[in-house]
Amino acid sequence: MTRFLSLRLAASLALAFAFPVSALAAEPALDYALPAGLQSLGGNADTTPRIRSRGQAAAEVNSRAPSDRLGDTRERVASSYALPEPVQPTEFQDLIRITTGQDLPIFGQEMFAQPPSTFAPLDNVPVTPDYVLGPGDELLIRGWGQVDIDVTATVGRNGAIFIPKVGNLNVGGLRYQDVVPQVKAAVGRIYKNFDLTVSMGQLRAMQVFVVGQAKRPGTYTVSSLSTLVNALLASGGPAPGGSMRAIQLKRSGKVVTTFDLYDLIVDGDKQNDVRLLPGDVVYIPPVGTQVAIYGSINRPAVYEAKVDSSLKDLLGWSGGLSTTAAGQQVSVERIAGRKARQVVTFKLDGSEASAKLEAGDVVNVHAVSPQLQNAVTLRGNVAQTMRFPWREGMRISDIIPDKNALIVPGYWVNRSRAGVAESWLKDEGSETSKGRLGGLNSQVGAAPELSKLRAKPAQLSSQFQSDARAALGDASVTTGQGKFTEELDRGNLEVNWDYAVVERMAPDLSTDLVPFNLGKAVLERDPSQNILLQAGDTVTVFSNRDIVAPSQKQTRFVRLEGEVANPGVYRVQAGESLRQLVSRVGGLTSNAYLFGAELNRESAKQLQQLKLKELADRLEQELQRSASIKANQAITPEAQAALKADLDAQQQLVAKLRQTPVTGRIVLELETDARTWDELPDLPLEDGDRLFVPARPGFVLVQGSVYSQNAYIHRDTKRLGDYVAQAGGATRSADEADTFVIRADGSVVNKRNQGLFGAMRGIEIMPGDTIVVPEDFNKISWMRELKDWSQIIYQFALGAAAFKSLN
Repeated sequence: MTRFLSLRLAASLALAFAFPVSALAAEPALDYALPAGLQSLGGNADTTPRIRSRGQAAAEVNSRAPSDRLGDTRERVASSYALPEPVQPTEFQDLIRITTGQDLPIFGQEMFAQPPSTFAPLDNVPVTPDYVLGPGDELLIRGWGQVDIDVTATVGRNGAIFIPKVGNLNVGGLRYQDVVPQVKAAVGRIYKNFDLTVSMGQLRAMQVFVVGQAKRPGTYTVSSLSTLVNALLASGGPAPGGSMRAIQLKRSGKVVTTFDLYDLIVDGDKQNDVRLLPGDVVYIPPVGTQVAIYGSINRPAVYEAKVDSSLKDLLGWSGGLSTTAAGQQVSVERIAGRKARQVVTFKLDGSEASAKLEAGDVVNVHAVSPQLQNAVTLRGNVAQTMRFPWREGMRISDIIPDKNALIVPGYWVNRSRAGVAESWLKDEGSETSKGRLGGLNSQVGAAPELSKLRAKPAQLSSQFQSDARAALGDASVTTGQGKFTEELDRGNLEVNWDYAVVERMAPDLSTDLVPFNLGKAVLERDPSQNILLQAGDTVTVFSNRDIVAPSQKQTRFVRLEGEVANPGVYRVQAGESLRQLVSRVGGLTSNAYLFGAELNRESAKQLQQLKLKELADRLEQELQRSASIKANQAITPEAQAALKADLDAQQQLVAKLRQTPVTGRIVLELETDARTWDELPDLPLEDGDRLFVPARPGFVLVQGSVYSQNAYIHRDTKRLGDYVAQAGGATRSADEADTFVIRADGSVVNKRNQGLFGAMRGIEIMPGDTIVVPEDFNKISWMRELKDWSQIIYQFALGAAAFKSLN
């Protein structure tokens, strides 16, 4: 009650500030539904006949505009009152959730999930001919001819309207279709030669009662066009414990009709929905027998059954079986004698479908099994994954008739794509130019700028060699060949002809695998490998990538680039080595610099990447331990700042180490004067290998902690010390004793394998070699140490002076 009074007070204040008092007083009866607690917002119905001229009609329309806005405001008030409340599940729904694991809704409740709070839309619908006029209805009378009539008359409480110069006319209780002749007859007694029309204006409002098991029982003000269903919608419909099958409309103590909502929801039948009259009572009795159905059904829900409802009726309410339902029988969980629950089954193709339902029945409609009883499945590295109907005597050759059945669709897609007009030369930075032939295109493919070389003076990798090659204008920068190799790699069939398998279910329901030789079964039609198939078998064809075949049976492609007689992509023959392949393609050119040949391999690249990560992790751990020890020894602020700077530099070094690219290069261990192909090692080849033979370079790179990092002309008489001196010598921060040389073949020479640094300075340097003078990160900061020693000497001097004075 307090809630209704608060809403009423708030709405009244809002309306008082928004509209004049005269507008509120002249407002006609509400034609939308409001609960009893808010009905006073509507005012009293005006039963006084209104007489107006044509000029007054327009003025009255303007005067009614605020009333229309007032009606909108009242609709918002009613809407705020009609907010839906959360519905608690019933005990039967809880039982269903426990036994089935599903939350089944009550059928029909979704219709009232968002109930309309007003009946305002009924103002615009036409009035039916059998509409009965009553107090509060408004008639619009228009006449022309010898008489000019423009009257808006409201039916009074006595059922009469007033027409000027005509008098009172009793229309209460008449049907709308009988009003026009009645009005014409009354006007015709005074005037002749005229015609007129009578239409309905604003309709009267009336009060009805919604009681029983309703979500919001109470008194409602509704339109005179409202029906039983409109009242149910306004009240939120039956509560979860209310019936939807036996809703009664009572008038003057008698039941006028009994309405079944299932007729409206399931069949769209509204013939028992009668129009309401003032004082009608809508009674919603308690719910009757409840049953549930779930599984492969179109509308799983909780339904209300009547006394004679059968299983067939329940299937009809639920929309019938779904597409995947097994229509032979259903299982029913039933409460037997209100004592215990039992399970019974009913067949749907006989008389059992007419079995009567009992309270608490939970019907489970089973789905069909996904098993294909008479099928054999072919999958894997095949042209089309598909199922074949099994027949007696069916064998492998029946589902794989020839090798064309093993050509994957991607092969034809690539062949079709090859006919598209597209340049093989792509931008080197694009995605299509990266990762060619197993990702073996390293930094060689792009000529680096000199600033890039200078930015990485201490990078300990063969990137110096690759960058140097690229700086020479290496011909291997062409990406078209890489794209071609990629297409070969994707289009490669790679069928494993030695192994395929038939998967079938064993008698003990375990999975049994029957292997066979695919090549003998399909190509040679070997009866011992052409296995007899059974219903339900699955035949799987593998590629050499799924199950790695012996290297001699694998399809391998190798790229030969640079100073080779016929550069290109070649398929490696069984047992063919690097030396044999180069010989087969015509050997080397006269400009070949064989000592600088670079063989890149994907497996070596992956191993190098793994080892580089392990090295960086181990170095990072050692730096952290060292920093922890030094932090305990750093006492002064200067020492702590210096320690932090050293730690930051070391961490940057580790970060650069992690970003160091790897090429997968294999050192071929060639002599420095090697010139012919027969000096190449007899090395087995792998798929994706890449051999690049450069032309003889004319310079030597000097990198690291020198004053001028640059490329210098190679001369046979010059040694390591000469090139370092030509670069301006080592800087003050250089670790000259650890100077090393990265040979053109990828090997490294340092003092550990060549003796003292004096011997290193005199070693021979080959064209394409890179001399690296590293930086000494462990040099002592003499300024900081000098300061520390100065403080020690000063303290020592003070102590000595004090000792002397004491003596």
